[in-house]
Amino acid sequence: MIQKYGAWVKKKMYGKEYMGIARISYLIDEKGTIIQVYDKVKTKSHACDVLDTI
Repeated sequence: MIQKYGAWVKKKMYGKEYMGIARISYLIDEKGTIIQVYDKVKTKSHACDVLDTI
């Protein structure tokens, strides 16, 4: 599922590359259609961002 949604990505830390999970959220409707992609999630405002969308 992580790979299918594009959340398994190459990351860097301290000059080393590794594979890890990106901080991405998807808003999906009841039919399974992706309505919104949040690819730069900020934890402090994310809930409000989602509520503003819906």
